[in-house]
Amino acid sequence: MLEFNWKNADEAVIGKEHGINVKNEFENYKSKVANIISDIYSNKNISGKWLAWMNLGYNEELVKEINEYAKSIKGKFDNLLVLGIGGSALGGIAVTEALLKPYWNVLDKEQRNDMPRIFFVDNIDPDQIKGLLDILNIKKTLVNVITKSGSTAETMSAFMILKDMLEQDLGSDYKKNIVATTDVTKGILRQISDKEGLKSFIVPDDVGGRFSVFSAVGLLPFALVGIDIAKILKGVRDMDKALSNTDINNNIAAQNALIHYLMDKKGKNISVMMPYSGRLKFVSDWYVQLWAESLGKDKDLDGNDVNVGPTPIKALGATDQHSQIQLYNEGPNDKLINFIRVKEFDNTLEIPTVFQNTGISYLGGKTVNDLNNAEADSTRVALNDYKRPNVTITVPKVNEYYLGQILYMLEIQTAIAGALYNIDTFNQPGVEQAKNYIYALMGRKGYEESAKTLKQKINT
Repeated sequence: MLEFNWKNADEAVIGKEHGINVKNEFENYKSKVANIISDIYSNKNISGKWLAWMNLGYNEELVKEINEYAKSIKGKFDNLLVLGIGGSALGGIAVTEALLKPYWNVLDKEQRNDMPRIFFVDNIDPDQIKGLLDILNIKKTLVNVITKSGSTAETMSAFMILKDMLEQDLGSDYKKNIVATTDVTKGILRQISDKEGLKSFIVPDDVGGRFSVFSAVGLLPFALVGIDIAKILKGVRDMDKALSNTDINNNIAAQNALIHYLMDKKGKNISVMMPYSGRLKFVSDWYVQLWAESLGKDKDLDGNDVNVGPTPIKALGATDQHSQIQLYNEGPNDKLINFIRVKEFDNTLEIPTVFQNTGISYLGGKTVNDLNNAEADSTRVALNDYKRPNVTITVPKVNEYYLGQILYMLEIQTAIAGALYNIDTFNQPGVEQAKNYIYALMGRKGYEESAKTLKQKINT
């Protein structure tokens, strides 16, 4: 299982001004946190609570359906092109970057075990999209378009381009090159899928995009490139069992949620996610959306104006020791740094004994693994010296099982944190406002008056 170390957020290490008495606070909030955990788990099967993501780890039928589809098309495509944005892409990027062989897309087909290369179109930069389409053999590309509503302008514009290209090159056979992931009955993409006869998978109800990585949104592309999705969900189930424990002393998600909440009250309103593993780099990107959309709210559940939410920041060890740590150590003491450590890497890389009698000869005979651990330890201790709070999550290995655990742990942590802030963790009105403006500016029917008003605002 994962390990969680909170000692460097304790006042015994960094002092009372910037730290907290963690054990005392665990005791103070023990009853409240127990009630929060109990409420979350008792509501996960209630429609409208947006907690259905907690059941995704138990959907063995979906695993079977996806694996059967993946088996049926294995070897037929050189490329998998995933169209999605936000929660429809960030989890997919995080998991594939972590679990596939490094530099997957430049490996030959044999090295990829006859699996396709994988690309994500998760932005609407015209140069980037055109550049990607110029290098892909579209006839040998499977397009997975992901949007529950089917009205996501960024995703659907890319889909319209790809659909047109495929139909021009393949005629009516273009349908074999598309698989949709969308709502079971509603929305534009569901209408298109049913009318065109496209293969489709379901985005379940009561599962927000940022919590959808263990649904077909994530599992389908994972399976299509050979990742063992059953092992991912085994990790989720085991972590779910552990986190159902209502005792904060035995619940690492509750511990980190409470520490973040209390540190925010002390002015530490920035949450830095800093894995010491290049393979986990994009877990930070996924975390940023999870934390920001879930906890950044202007009103609490009682209707009070609160404007709460720690600001999440992504970082990477050891890279950002040379870019951000100067600020973390000597700038404003307004951050809580979350380190992710990997206990056992897949490879051991030795540093040869060369350049003797020079200032770098001390490195010879060591390993890059040793250096990585030294970098992490030195950064952590330096932060302590500067009285900067930090916590550490340790992952035994980067594999399907433990990646499922860490992502699910962060999801539960977010749900608990939202309850501590007394906010709606699962809505996103600030995002919807911008979406409505996009519809108006692009001429969507029904938004004509909004478009007039918006254009006036833009031109003033």
